Amino acid sequence: SSPHLVQVRERIRINGQPISKELFSKYFWLVYNRLEETKDPAHASMPAYFRFLTIMAFHVFLQEKVDLAVVEVGIGGAYDCTNIIRAPVVCGISSLGIDHTSILGDTMEKIAWQKGGIFKPGVPAFTVAQPERPLHVLRDRAQELEVSWVAGRGGWGVPHGRGLSLLSPQCPLYLCPELDTFERGHQVLELGLAGAHQRSNAALALQLARAWLQRRGCQGLGELKEVLPGMELAGRPVPLAPAFRPTDAMIQGLRDTEWLGRTQVLPHGPVTWYLDGAHTTSSVQACVRWFHQAALNQDKRHDGSEVRVLVFNATGDRDTAALLKLLLPCHFDYAVFCPNFTEVSGNADQQNFNVTLENALTRCLENQRTWTRLLEEKGGQDPWLPAPLRAGGLLQPAPTRGTLLLVPPAPRPLNSPALVFPCLAQALRWVAQGRDPRLAAPAATRAHPHPAASSGAVLLREAAAVRVLVTGSLHLVGGVLRLLDPVLSQ
Repeated sequence: SSPHLVQVRERIRINGQPISKELFSKYFWLVYNRLEETKDPAHASMPAYFRFLTIMAFHVFLQEKVDLAVVEVGIGGAYDCTNIIRAPVVCGISSLGIDHTSILGDTMEKIAWQKGGIFKPGVPAFTVAQPERPLHVLRDRAQELEVSWVAGRGGWGVPHGRGLSLLSPQCPLYLCPELDTFERGHQVLELGLAGAHQRSNAALALQLARAWLQRRGCQGLGELKEVLPGMELAGRPVPLAPAFRPTDAMIQGLRDTEWLGRTQVLPHGPVTWYLDGAHTTSSVQACVRWFHQAALNQDKRHDGSEVRVLVFNATGDRDTAALLKLLLPCHFDYAVFCPNFTEVSGNADQQNFNVTLENALTRCLENQRTWTRLLEEKGGQDPWLPAPLRAGGLLQPAPTRGTLLLVPPAPRPLNSPALVFPCLAQALRWVAQGRDPRLAAPAATRAHPHPAASSGAVLLREAAAVRVLVTGSLHLVGGVLRLLDPVLSQ
């Protein structure tokens, strides 16, 4: 899976656990040295980071003799380096969203075409409810395999007696029924992952598990109807897979599933951290729904007893303004923007060597201005609007600047001030104000003189509850987890 949150070893797991440091080191150098010894001298370049780890993961699974390997595509599907498996047991496509537009395209239809590139002839595939046009694209991608099979028909034959028995040339694509249909007459399925959107993920997981179990000869889980060309059931472009009664192991699996950084809650005394690596419009919408349910069930009290803080960063070509606009209804008292760096000089596992600190801080300052503008548009407020600044100048030490990256003082306090910090450690220390035992209190001698920061520090220290949502980037969430749960770094 990718990306990792705290340590790169998270990407390669066996029986749910990241491989040990010893195994990772062993297989890393084995693969690296073998590639180094056999590379073409005329094109002497090693595989890029993601591609190398993909090769290494396949090698680990082969050497450790796993029974079943679950491989998550990196970006898209059609041209992703994970897509070299010629005959997987089953393929699955979860809910589509707009992401990586510079690579995959800027519409859901283009992205669906890329995702459908993982379909293989004769291999069943499942997807969840999708918008109509992208779903048609997925169906067409599955049916295209029949055409390509006919054109090159010699490759899929298997000997059978005196003649030739041909495998199904088409990719049979099915739509997963809602999770409710698995519960009819049975117990309610409890999910270890919070959020309504996880129900469609669970329905997809059940279908993928069934496909594997049936491949192993397991009976009694319902039979899939053959998908014929042009078949439409109940007006759907894709036939609906039948629901079945989940086994006890499936029920337990759904209940016990854990995945760090996804709708995760860490209560640390009066400070509660809500972590979700949402970074697309659809996933941020799901994150807001979850955050409302998990933290904002009651109307916000105005006596200062509850303070809400947003910690946000976004990377790549994502539309930051669209993501921030979706977060406005949470009514945050403070919005904190910082790069994904844990410290100004962070550890290698969490460092993006393609982005300089100055570029990352420039992006944070842009996010700060966007948030302030959105607040102004929403409430007709007259908030403090940051003047355009270069991040490089802000990195120079100055006694009046302290640890916060802020522009000159506002004429009057803000309803929802936006603050920028050079790294996560400083941002989280300011938010926690010494009330989270995992984080040291910010040094008083380095406090920033700006009224928004100093008054905010008082409110945060005195509030009965501080609710902090961390979102916008999986790498951001990973950095927060490293600081809040040091065990993950061991």
